[in-house]
Amino acid sequence: MDWQTQLHSGEIYFPSDDAIMQEQGKCLEKLYDYNQTRPMEGEKRTNLLKEMFAEIGVGCYIEPPFHSNWGGHHCHFGKFVYANFNLTCVDDTHIYVGDYTMIGPNVTLATAGHPICPELRAKGYQYNMPVHIGKNCWLGAGVVILPGVTIGDNVVIGAGSVVTKDIPSNVVAVGNPCKVLREVNEHDYEFYFKDRRISQELLDKIGKG
Repeated sequence: MDWQTQLHSGEIYFPSDDAIMQEQGKCLEKLYDYNQTRPMEGEKRTNLLKEMFAEIGVGCYIEPPFHSNWGGHHCHFGKFVYANFNLTCVDDTHIYVGDYTMIGPNVTLATAGHPICPELRAKGYQYNMPVHIGKNCWLGAGVVILPGVTIGDNVVIGAGSVVTKDIPSNVVAVGNPCKVLREVNEHDYEFYFKDRRISQELLDKIGKG
């Protein structure tokens, strides 16, 4: 099995192989360039993301600094994805993020794991499992998504949550480990924060008037 296949197979492999390190280094050079861009260099950032990512949709914005094992090389972002400061993508295999998803500061999306077996771990072996995040999600500040997790559409993950298992669509989920708190419901179309009501004008605009 060649190293490209190993990364995405879910099998245990040695990530410090010379061929892997050489290819990874090229990706990290582009990541370095991205993080050195100035705030007003929006077009340059957009062009770099197109070079860096496996797929990047129109209107995506990632606030530097952005951290990534492969510089986004295995990341597939839909359109109008927004990521705040210090997004970390441990993208040793594929990470999929759906359209219109918002990612708060200091979020980690991790695909790489290491064996619990001490002898294997001491030698540096690892395995990778893909992460899937649906459309129109909101990952709060400090959220951690672990390898192999799938999150459905329209999901809100509360700040500081550690997501160890799959989360279905249309729910609010919080905690460590992250669990479903409740479904998205009509109350959420009436109030946006505690007792703060959504205006009728806004409701009409989204077709919920």
